[in-house]
Amino acid sequence: MADYILALDQGTTSSRAILFDRQGRIVGMAQQEFPQIYPRAGWVEHDPEAIWNTQRDCALQVLNQAGVAATNVAAIGITNQRETTVVWNRETGAPIHNAIVWQCRRTASICDDLRKQKFDRIIRRDTGLVTDAYFSGTKLAWLLDNVRGARKQAKAGNLAFGTIDTWLINRLSGGKAHVTDVSNASRTMLYNIRKERWEKAILDKLDIPDSVLPEVRSSSEVYAETDPGLFGAAIPIAGIAGDQQAALFGQACYKPGMMKNTYGTGCFLLMNTGEQATVSKTGLLTTVAWRAGEQTEYALEGSVFIAGAAVQWLRDGLGIIATAPETEGMATSVSDNHGVYFVPAFVGLGAPYWDQEARGAIVGLTRGATRAHIARAALEAMAYQTRDVVECMQKDSGIKAKELRVDGGATRNDFLCQFQADLLGIPVVRPVITETTALGAAYLAGLAVGFWKNRNEISRQWQVEKRFEPKMKKSERERLYQGWLEAVSRVKSN
Repeated sequence: MADYILALDQGTTSSRAILFDRQGRIVGMAQQEFPQIYPRAGWVEHDPEAIWNTQRDCALQVLNQAGVAATNVAAIGITNQRETTVVWNRETGAPIHNAIVWQCRRTASICDDLRKQKFDRIIRRDTGLVTDAYFSGTKLAWLLDNVRGARKQAKAGNLAFGTIDTWLINRLSGGKAHVTDVSNASRTMLYNIRKERWEKAILDKLDIPDSVLPEVRSSSEVYAETDPGLFGAAIPIAGIAGDQQAALFGQACYKPGMMKNTYGTGCFLLMNTGEQATVSKTGLLTTVAWRAGEQTEYALEGSVFIAGAAVQWLRDGLGIIATAPETEGMATSVSDNHGVYFVPAFVGLGAPYWDQEARGAIVGLTRGATRAHIARAALEAMAYQTRDVVECMQKDSGIKAKELRVDGGATRNDFLCQFQADLLGIPVVRPVITETTALGAAYLAGLAVGFWKNRNEISRQWQVEKRFEPKMKKSERERLYQGWLEAVSRVKSN
């Protein structure tokens, strides 16, 4: 019996590979950043070859460092930045253009036109999504319309589209597999989440031939094997989930009403709604959580576009910090935010505002404001945006939140976790293993090959590292939050 599961965690700014044992513990980890490409304001691209090369190299590195042979890996699970769109030539495997990243706003005008035609109502009904440049459908249409010869090639059946999971599996399998799972398909704006099929009416509207689309499979099954030349032996590829659904699975949020928030480049809060695809009336998304076995489960999601990326901007753009962890000491060095609010709408506002034209601002500045106040405001912005989403989630689901399970790099910051608990008025729970995105992919792959028996076994492995109880008075919590809402009103385009 093989002793390990290898998770490939392909994120927005870096690729990672993590090796897990049977207890769900991390045995080894490797990570590589790759370049972000900004062709013009509001446009974001990645080189698909850079994504593949860094992901493959991380996988080789973690196996070599841990001294683990490919024959001792039971399966590979893949989790990925969602919505990012790649189109490649089926014969050569070469991408026809850079990947268009989920953050990219170049197709905002296409979405505006769809809304003017009231086609957004059909998209909302069938896909559970709002009509926004965030999702893959309009990105794919843009590539077919703007890359010379692409539409002709697509109609001839020579091109393949995929989100990053599909791209990686195609490369891992030596070009043999063209598949995705329901969680990633549900983020394309092309997939009917109730009928569980690509939706012809939307494909026709965007003039997308179905020949470019991958086969949609469950989130936990064997899809293909890796090319034996890659790692020295063929390894089953047996789990796929978009990064936020994978984190929900890794946090063992298996019952309706359980919720988690991942603090990464963006902030993504998901609530499990079970086999019910709950319709949001507050601007949240209805999405597929996963399909494992015969059962498809759904979630409500609030997507905040900029969270940790605001701290990166303090480092790389403003140059007021050298490293992200510095922000904790800076935030606690001042007694409060000094009336400073940072609304990081660098690429518009996500849930629940969905304002594509909003742009970021730091408001409330006085002569007494310091870089410490700005750093604190950047951390507080993650918590305020999370509260925006939690309020909506409770309204839509009718379920009162009891606790928030958190993960992602920023949750190592105790100030952020405590402020989040204070602002929500419920406990914030940080697990021992905060790499829950990779862990969720590992669990899905492991369940498919019998490495773990069932979800009960997985739930028993989930452990609390620290629990943050709310300490702030309700009056202070509401005063601060009203200040945030006022700051948001200043940056909205309407």
